[in-house]
Amino acid sequence: MFRLLFDHNEAVAQFVADLTPGCEAGFGNCKAIGVIEDGGDLVAGMVFHDWQPGPGLIQISSASKTPRWLTADVRHIMFSYPFDQIGCQMVVLQVSAKNERMVRIAKAFGFTPYLIKRMRGRDEDGYVFTLTDDDWRNSKFTRKIHGQA
Repeated sequence: MFRLLFDHNEAVAQFVADLTPGCEAGFGNCKAIGVIEDGGDLVAGMVFHDWQPGPGLIQISSASKTPRWLTADVRHIMFSYPFDQIGCQMVVLQVSAKNERMVRIAKAFGFTPYLIKRMRGRDEDGYVFTLTDDDWRNSKFTRKIHGQA
């Protein structure tokens, strides 16, 4: 079982940065949510960064030590924060094209993929994924919550 960790932005952001290649500079001013295992170990984190209130955009980065952390409850909180709490209209996610598992997850969540050649360096392509609030609210994950069949 997992529980969420709030109000430890720096520690969770550092955890995610440490597990993310090319993220040595960290995230700067951000909001982060950690995921803790029963034993008290931090096993995953989500970092919301580069908030742009004008256009209503925020980026999300995440990393984990286990694939089991992404439960329905965690997923709900992960997208409730940007869309319901701070009023974003779009979440942006950057992923290496080599990270096939995360590419598959992003597509399953309803993100729209844009492949960018050399985005992660001369020899590595990457995706910029976008997810609008409308797409999230109409996704298979939230239809029941928002009263849709």
